Amino acid sequence: MFEVLKAAEIGMGLAGSLGMTPAASVSSGFYLAHPQANYFNVGRIGDDQIADWARRTGLDEAEARRALATVA
Repeated sequence: MFEVLKAAEIGMGLAGSLGMTPAASVSSGFYLAHPQANYFNVGRIGDDQIADWARRTGLDEAEARRALATVA
């Protein structure tokens, strides 16, 4: 991808560990878009999903609700 985008021409590269260089590059990024792309939200977790997850993980439903409080 770096070759296709010609990242070296603006001073970006990859270290041996595949980290981006210079370090300031990490807060940047390459964003690829399409005119028909759109954002979406998956919404909150429903009571049925909490009950199912609790059953599958062996938690009681109150514990599951506490564990998932930020998304339920």
